[in-house]
Amino acid sequence: MKNFYITLVFIATSFAGAVAQQDAQYTQYMYNTQVVNPAYAGSRGVFSIAALYRSQWIGLDGAPTTQTLNINSPVSKRLGIGMSIVNNEIGNGTNQNTYFSLDYAYTIPTSSTGKLSLGLKAGGHLLDVNLAKLRNYNPGLHASDDIGVDKKFSPNFGAGIYYHTDRFYTGLSVPNFLQTTHFETAEGSNSYQMKESMEYYLISGFVTDINYNLKLKPAVLIKAVSGAPLQVDLSATLLYNEKFSLGAAYRWDAAVSALFGFQINEKMMLGMAYDRETTELGGTQYNDGSLEVFLRFELISHYGRVLTPRFF
Repeated sequence: MKNFYITLVFIATSFAGAVAQQDAQYTQYMYNTQVVNPAYAGSRGVFSIAALYRSQWIGLDGAPTTQTLNINSPVSKRLGIGMSIVNNEIGNGTNQNTYFSLDYAYTIPTSSTGKLSLGLKAGGHLLDVNLAKLRNYNPGLHASDDIGVDKKFSPNFGAGIYYHTDRFYTGLSVPNFLQTTHFETAEGSNSYQMKESMEYYLISGFVTDINYNLKLKPAVLIKAVSGAPLQVDLSATLLYNEKFSLGAAYRWDAAVSALFGFQINEKMMLGMAYDRETTELGGTQYNDGSLEVFLRFELISHYGRVLTPRFF
């Protein structure tokens, strides 16, 4: 039972698809940059709230779900602040990982349109595991005081750098510098059943005109962590009249995706993505793919309105 417990938590923190990789993955990463890079805070020039919901491997009972909430705003010409919350859940509530942080960014103008931002992220991680929620849990196999982890808190901090112009952006970040360990194999030992290692993120993209009404938006996300294969996400989206977007994405050796976006009005944007795994898991009859929904609201007044389109 203890081995099953450890396996369950490991799966919950590694469902991104590679061994030792624990952060949640996103198909609409180009709209969710703040989660992994604090230097993004305030870069859009307005007060912004963004929420994302992801259901992984629809049809599999107890499959992971992820919810994120990002809030950020500039507070001066050079300073931006924000808050990020990420909740990962697996096993119908058996395991929950909640990450939260405060984000700070300082921006340095480098040209008439270019800006370089340096960011810091400070927060922590709550791990909650309740074995009693397992469908076939047998209390007779466990001591009454050994049925999980009760909201174990682990502090952490991260940093990032983000450069952008009106038509291009790139960023490099490490969201968590501290390597949190769980389930020590033996008292006093330096080996662990599970270890959350540092992950490195490189994100980039640009916008180019095809004609007056149609624009192309390619993007890439590269994620690296010790002990796991390199994860590469590639996407290309067509933006029509700065209102409708339609695109496709490919996660290297993992999944193909379709993306759709709609700028409802000046303040609100809706985004959706559907993934289909290209691995053996994608061919199982109980896996109907993964669905992601994104919604962003921005507080924009006509006085002081940002005239340059915010593509990123």
